[in-house]
Amino acid sequence: MQKGRITKYQPCPQIHLPDRQWPSRTITTAPTWCSVDLRDGNQALAIPMGIDEKLAMFQLLVQLGFKEIEVGFPSASQIEFDFIRRLIEENHIPEDVTIQVLVQAREELIRRTFESLHGAHRAIVHLYNSTSPLQRRVVFGLDKPEIIAIATRGTQLVKELLPTLPGTEVTFEYSPESFSLTEIEFSLEICEAVVDVWQPTPEHKIILNLPATVEISTPNVHADQIEWFCRHLRNRETAIISLHTHNDRGTGVAATELGLLAGADRVEGTLFGNGERTGNVDIVTLALNMYTQGVDPFLDFSEIDAVRAVYEKCTRLEVPIRQPYAGELVFTAFSGSHQDAINKGMAAQDPEPGALWQIPYLPIDPKDLGRSYEAIIRINSQSGKGGVAYVLESEYGYQLPKAMRIEFGKIINRLADETGEEILNRQILETFEHEYLKPRGPFQILSFRTVQEVDLLNHETVECVARVSHEGQIHELRARGNGPIDAFTRALNQTKLVQFTVRSYSEHALSQGAEARAAAYIEIQNDKGESYFGAATETNIELTSIKALVSAVNRSVRATRKETDSTYDKISV
Repeated sequence: MQKGRITKYQPCPQIHLPDRQWPSRTITTAPTWCSVDLRDGNQALAIPMGIDEKLAMFQLLVQLGFKEIEVGFPSASQIEFDFIRRLIEENHIPEDVTIQVLVQAREELIRRTFESLHGAHRAIVHLYNSTSPLQRRVVFGLDKPEIIAIATRGTQLVKELLPTLPGTEVTFEYSPESFSLTEIEFSLEICEAVVDVWQPTPEHKIILNLPATVEISTPNVHADQIEWFCRHLRNRETAIISLHTHNDRGTGVAATELGLLAGADRVEGTLFGNGERTGNVDIVTLALNMYTQGVDPFLDFSEIDAVRAVYEKCTRLEVPIRQPYAGELVFTAFSGSHQDAINKGMAAQDPEPGALWQIPYLPIDPKDLGRSYEAIIRINSQSGKGGVAYVLESEYGYQLPKAMRIEFGKIINRLADETGEEILNRQILETFEHEYLKPRGPFQILSFRTVQEVDLLNHETVECVARVSHEGQIHELRARGNGPIDAFTRALNQTKLVQFTVRSYSEHALSQGAEARAAAYIEIQNDKGESYFGAATETNIELTSIKALVSAVNRSVRATRKETDSTYDKISV
């Protein structure tokens, strides 16, 4: 790369538009969408789509709601021509869908294009020729009047051939290719010359497509180009201004959005941004950006994974995992702080249909796109307690107390550090079960029962009678307390084998019905002042609480004995 003052490249010329209006506007309605997946998208593939694949893609586009679809370049190859004939002859085109065909401004190509359209109900004939100074000088060796003549001759021929398509409603579209690199005054001049030949009316408009064939400026300059053109075009009411942006600078979506603010009416693009070089503008992202602003895009991406599957099969391309809205990981948080905020947001979200969506870090509800909440939070070494707690609750129903989330979060973080890998949901569950639910430690409860007593002063007490094994030796326990947990705690402490107090207790149902299971969580503090949680699940809530207490005691003893075996070794991977 050149150092210091860069002389190899120069910035794009600015448009003098001091009273520009687009910065203060808002997109409030969707544009007319035209998919060019079957042309621009297809020509960019290493292995172009066959007729069957093109048909599958066409049917997907119709299903999504596209009313204008560029189906090919029929004069370019026999397969392009045959595909269009198949669409027409086999009645694959719905009544409300208009097919579009692309053609260079050359006589033989225009005539071949018209041959492909016989029998179509509606069609857009899209004529183009290159207009930029570089193309004029290097490719064609022609001056401006000669370039204008190419466009007007092509337009006149299209007009003359209209009678050869009886019963077909034809709309004409013209593109000054490389509009983004063409002098803005010359772009206007050539488009107005075409308009003068075609003679559109407000009832039968012409489409003037202004392509950023190569993206060479910041999006604001593109917006200035579009607004300048719209404001200077004669008889603006007879034209539909169309955008066709590419993504060479990585700002195709932004340039298109600003172009719509600048006055454009229509957008040509592809699903997921497929196209030459860095691609065409991504219509999925554009449409869903509008959706998240409360604007109906009139395109249906409610099953985004199914759309992605058809796209990937037909194009042999993969949607990147970070592709907006459709990527595998776009709704996934690994960061602990993000996970905690999402977890709290999900808990606070109004469940009523149509309620305002207010979840931190999630600008759209994944369910609106047919995605589940399962993959919103995934765990690795960057994750925190909130994410782990979210997985346990949303996937398995365990509602850990706040302090226990911290304790278990550290266990999962240690596991992630040991493995250096993402921790799957089932691994989180297995770790939780291994750490809290499976009896590990010196104490095992063999039997337990309680007797409720009321004294003469009407004070209720509970007596527990239990048999406990401690390292193989059986102990008969009996004690009174103000409840089963208090009585059992007193009984264990009386053995002098362990000393602790209970700090907190919580419980909840894991399921419903006669055989519903309950989950209980108990926090104890040992004689060293250290706190440990235990947990258990049973159908009997009293037994569940006692098992949770034993779980906490065993975890305290194991920690005291420094039994720091690797959790990773105890679970399947």
